[in-house]
Amino acid sequence: MALHSSAACFNGVAISRRDFVSCRRRTVKGSAFSCPPLSSIARLNVKGKAVRGNDAPETKDNSLVVCFGEMLIDFVPTVSGLSLAESPAFKKAPGGAPANVAVGISRLGGSSAFIGKVGEDEFGYMLADILKENNVNSEGMLFDPGARTALAFVTLRNDGEREFMFYRNPSADMLLEESELDYDLIRKAKILHYGSISLITEPCKSAHIAAAKAAKDAGVILSYDPNLRLPLWPSAESAREGILSIWEIADIIKISEEEISFLTKGEDPYDDAVVRKLYHPNLKLLLVTEGPDGCRYYTKDFSGRVKGLKVDAVDTTGAGDAFVAGILSQLAVDLSLLQEEDRLRDALKFANACGALTVTERGAIPALPTREVVLNTLLKSVA
Repeated sequence: MALHSSAACFNGVAISRRDFVSCRRRTVKGSAFSCPPLSSIARLNVKGKAVRGNDAPETKDNSLVVCFGEMLIDFVPTVSGLSLAESPAFKKAPGGAPANVAVGISRLGGSSAFIGKVGEDEFGYMLADILKENNVNSEGMLFDPGARTALAFVTLRNDGEREFMFYRNPSADMLLEESELDYDLIRKAKILHYGSISLITEPCKSAHIAAAKAAKDAGVILSYDPNLRLPLWPSAESAREGILSIWEIADIIKISEEEISFLTKGEDPYDDAVVRKLYHPNLKLLLVTEGPDGCRYYTKDFSGRVKGLKVDAVDTTGAGDAFVAGILSQLAVDLSLLQEEDRLRDALKFANACGALTVTERGAIPALPTREVVLNTLLKSVA
């Protein structure tokens, strides 16, 4: 199904991260973390060398995951259970689902890169620094002098669940053009990961489609998390059509229970027959996240459920992205996990732990765990 949206014309030249120099930039001190051996959790494949600064990966064999889409600033309330108007203060936190995944993979010891656009403003510079200090390759990041970095104000309910109010009319991420894509970086990836927000408006929609096509043609695995944000779409129907318009090119899809209900127009997300309707012939893995209850997995040959870790939720922002980072960081190293159910289940236990740990702090990127923390948590859970 095609998603029709009108394109707007904006004057302004994008500035590449690698071409941008400013005396206003502050010095960023990045630190590397050491990771313990897997020892008793030997089947978890979380390896790979982190990309530092703008050093380009050399070959596809280095397990690079390229994340395409939006990066923005989340303003998270300091007190849960209040409306935006009632909140006394907000904590500024970097976010944006694809960027969250890129940082999450790097913190887990993997190799990641981000492709997207931010404003040529202080928030944009801040986000670029976040990528740098987390060893995410930012060669594909652009600065737009004609638009601001996107902002999102988040309302936190008492249970940690969220509601969003966005400021992006238009924001820089919406203005990424096909001609600005770093195709060399895309073709070097083992996995290209993306969401659906970049499909909402032109020119970013065309850039998204072009990036996915270039990756597919180069034999790159495509990973898709629709990450439904209804307030950003013109209508519910346009959101459904837009999300499904690229459904059948993905090799790996991660969806939530709520997204299953939305895409199937109200059918039961816990019914395996309903979920299987969303499994297309070329799909290698369909993942359904169930919050604190863990996840379900579906392949052509097997399916099942992996329990989650019980934690006290403070803010669920970024939990799904942490889960995605957890599973992609392992698949990028060893795609044979898709054929071996026991090993896939171990990988999903790791991914569940990534998501659970992320909800114990406010904000998305600030809460993403390191590999060492995840492994220690898993060891304690089986002790």
